[in-house]
Amino acid sequence: MSTADNPIAVLVELRDGAVARPTLEALTLARSLGTPVAVWLGTEPDADAVAQLGEFGAAEVRVAAIGAEARYPAKAAAAIAAATEDSSLLLVVSTFLNKEIVTRLAVTTGAGVVVDAAGVEFVDGEVEAFQTVFAATWNVRTRIAGKAIVGVRPNTTTASAAEVPGAASIVPISVQLPATRETITAVEPVAPIEGVPLAEAPVVVSGGRGTGGDYALVTELAELLGGAVGASRDATDEGWISHEHMVGQTGTTVTPALYVACGISGAVHHRGGMQASGTIVAINMDPDAPIFEICDFGVVGSLFDVLPQAIEAVKAHRAN
Repeated sequence: MSTADNPIAVLVELRDGAVARPTLEALTLARSLGTPVAVWLGTEPDADAVAQLGEFGAAEVRVAAIGAEARYPAKAAAAIAAATEDSSLLLVVSTFLNKEIVTRLAVTTGAGVVVDAAGVEFVDGEVEAFQTVFAATWNVRTRIAGKAIVGVRPNTTTASAAEVPGAASIVPISVQLPATRETITAVEPVAPIEGVPLAEAPVVVSGGRGTGGDYALVTELAELLGGAVGASRDATDEGWISHEHMVGQTGTTVTPALYVACGISGAVHHRGGMQASGTIVAINMDPDAPIFEICDFGVVGSLFDVLPQAIEAVKAHRAN
């Protein structure tokens, strides 16, 4: 285990076998709090992944090589517990699976848990996490006495490499896995949505009922900005786009740096899933649409008139 002062553990999130960008964001946040140590579950990491974790400040990569057993939340929690005995704070990416894992981990370790956090800091020697709650209408700060686990939303910290890379030395972790009654009988990978995952996208361009089912311009702008395509519940209920794109309280909660709402009125359900975005741009033909109450920039007009102009302006800017 690390002998560094105040090791801050970061659970590594993988996408198609590679380190996911939200992990790099969490390592960046961890550097402001102490000495980051990365926790890796599953198979042994390759040299490129270890080097990348070191580039973002990881002093160690603690590897619990438990293979496919990492699919079981109780066993994953046991492995993380073994890897973080000396850490006062564990940061994880706030995903559905990680929330289940850290809940089990908290039960066995007595740690306090905050999920969907926008950031974390030490106040008077204790961990204090901050969130937006109730459809982003309240800012809440929660202090945790003792061992803490914080699930951090993607895009709440800008990932940046460390000025001095960490050593990223590999530390094998010995784990005694608990017996569980679950058995995985089959695994069928779901074809991923093309492009950037919606919850992690730095830019989201969403279309609602105003698209009339035509997402060509919404998709073009999203791709041009390197972002993801979102949708309102009305649009997905109409079958115009799959439910994986739905932004809202019962869909995906997003916190991009830029959110563009096209033809979306701004019902409470939708606002609850995107209101914490950095900058919100709204395009709607109804000047009284609720979305204009929360946006930073609003355009009253048809998205079919506005988006082509926006697309051409972005292309012209990049050409200069």
